[in-house]
Amino acid sequence: MHDDHLRQADPLPVKVWDPLIRIFHWSLAASVFVAYIFTEEGDLAHEVAGYIALGLVGFRIAWGLIGTPYARFSQFVPRPAVLADYLRDLIRRSEARHLGHNPAGAVMVLALIITVAAAGVTGWMLTTDAFWGDERVESLHEAISHLLMVLVCFHVAGVIYTGIRHRENLVRSMVTGRKSP
Repeated sequence: MHDDHLRQADPLPVKVWDPLIRIFHWSLAASVFVAYIFTEEGDLAHEVAGYIALGLVGFRIAWGLIGTPYARFSQFVPRPAVLADYLRDLIRRSEARHLGHNPAGAVMVLALIITVAAAGVTGWMLTTDAFWGDERVESLHEAISHLLMVLVCFHVAGVIYTGIRHRENLVRSMVTGRKSP
C-alpha cells in the first residue's frame, strides 16, 4: 500500500508581491545598472536612468505608505529590538522564515531606497547652476554610487542565502509575486 493518500498536498502559493512592487523592483534594478554602466560626464543614458531611478524611489515611498499590505512600510519595517533578535538568530542559523521581508531584508530595502535617492539628488544637483562642476558634490555622488553597488551586492547575497536557507526561489517570487506559505 502506498503512502500517497496520506500526504498532504503542497499548500498553494500566497500572493505577496503585487504587480506594481515587482515592476518597481526590476525597473529600479535596470535603471541603477544602466546609470552605473554609463558613467561618463554628461552621458544622456546616465542622466535618464538616474531620473527614472529617482522617480521610482518617489513611487516606492508613496506605495510604502498607501500600497498593498506587504508593500507597506508599516508592515515590514522592524523595531530595533526585532532586528537585533533576528540578526542574533541569523548568526545562530535559527532565524524564522518570513512571508514578506525579513527584518534584515526590510532594513536593506530602506538602505537601498535612501541610497538611490541620495545618488539621484546629488546627480541632479550636478546639473544645476549652483553645483555644476562642484568637485565635492561630484565626489559625494561617486561615493554614494559605489556604496549603492556594495549594498546591491549584500542584497543579492542575502537573497541567495535566504533562498538556500529556506529552500525557496526568491527571484521567482519577485517575478510571479507568489511564495509558499
